[in-house]
Amino acid sequence: MDATRSANPNTQKTLILYWSATGNTEKVARAIERGAREAGANPVLLKVSEAMDVDLHAYDLVFLGSPSYSYMPPEPVLRFVKDRQEFHKRRGDIKVRAPRLPGKRAVVFVTYSGPHTGIDEAIPVGKYIGQLFAHIGYEVVDEWYVVGEFHGNLLHSTEGPLGDIRGRPNAEELANIERQTFSLVSAGHG
Repeated sequence: MDATRSANPNTQKTLILYWSATGNTEKVARAIERGAREAGANPVLLKVSEAMDVDLHAYDLVFLGSPSYSYMPPEPVLRFVKDRQEFHKRRGDIKVRAPRLPGKRAVVFVTYSGPHTGIDEAIPVGKYIGQLFAHIGYEVVDEWYVVGEFHGNLLHSTEGPLGDIRGRPNAEELANIERQTFSLVSAGHG
């Protein structure tokens, strides 16, 4: 994508959070970062371990990414979600009926290899993470599920229901993530 596509700076505060053990989720997070920059935003990119003190309400658009481990987020993501939920609960941000805050949007992204049941292994992760944002008043505008190679297990990377997933997410898939992010960030600007 052409970095000059957006002539006007995007004042929307954008945060990209992720946890990655093998690099799949980090690749997606970095593609999101590129797409947001191309849309004129100045996103903050952090690993969840670096974001334990982040006030999510300080951002207009938040992306949170995780791999799927046995249809659950891994422990560092679970800890982050629980910690941020407690922070916002103590502060009084979680209210009955979870009213939406104007201009607050979130996207959840999940990488998965699905060696047993495909995308069904990833959907619970996206739904779980999305509940953090829904409870604190964000509109969860999308859930992105991205196939990633199952590193360290050739059988899981070649014989699962998704077929041969070695090398994924690939350049084409990451470029698509950039385009989706560009569109999403551009739509929220103005």
